[in-house]
Amino acid sequence: MHELALSQGIIDVIRDQAAAQGFAKVKMVRLVIGTLSHVEPQAIAFGFDAVSRGTIAEGAVLDIERPPGQAFCLSCEKPVPLPERSASCPECDGHQLMVTGGEEMRVKELEVE
Repeated sequence: MHELALSQGIIDVIRDQAAAQGFAKVKMVRLVIGTLSHVEPQAIAFGFDAVSRGTIAEGAVLDIERPPGQAFCLSCEKPVPLPERSASCPECDGHQLMVTGGEEMRVKELEVE
């Protein structure tokens, strides 16, 4: 379950930001987890709950944004939506797609005290 390690990474980011900015409590964590990232939001939420216990993020609300997959089709030279990695181009049915969005996972915002 790599989501547990990712959740620990989120706590590490929070710890680093708390040291740099001097806050003592995190009330909300806004994450961006692209639909093509191979990361399950429910597993992240479960993992975050477990690894945040006893930290400044304990009890923080997770708000997870899920940007859709995007690609550029090299065949028809158009930007297209990409619902999953194995999908073909909705314009030309080609498979020469370069992913341009939806793979990200990052901490976007923290609401702190």
